[in-house]
Amino acid sequence: NATANANATIVAPIAIANTADMNFGNVAVSATPGTVVLDAAGARSVTGGVTLPATPGTVNAASFDVTGTANYTYSITLPAAALTISSGANNMTVDTWTSSPTPTGTLDGTGAETLTVGATLNVGGSQASGTYTSATPFTVTVNYN
Repeated sequence: NATANANATIVAPIAIANTADMNFGNVAVSATPGTVVLDAAGARSVTGGVTLPATPGTVNAASFDVTGTANYTYSITLPAAALTISSGANNMTVDTWTSSPTPTGTLDGTGAETLTVGATLNVGGSQASGTYTSATPFTVTVNYN
């Protein structure tokens, strides 16, 4: 005969909290469509008929605090679909999501890490001026590996 003990370790739940919303800042348009690419570090670049005016406005990637068990790794799931942002009856889409870190993160010795998210803003030719916002927020999910 032999005996054995049973053991289990409960880890702190992983959590994510928004600390800053995504903002593409001020964008100037022409009759030619284009894009504004906002990388996860908050830097912008443009394509097509889009330019960035000298007055940038508020520009930042979305930022999240991830917390959980120290030194654990986690996977990051970004939105799969485009997000529509609107100003009155006028719309643009946001897609091609990126993050830092990617595709996994590692919580530090205190069980924390900052996760930032960028994306691409698709701007129509002669896009109407206005402040465009999303009716619903986008979701970023984290899970322990």
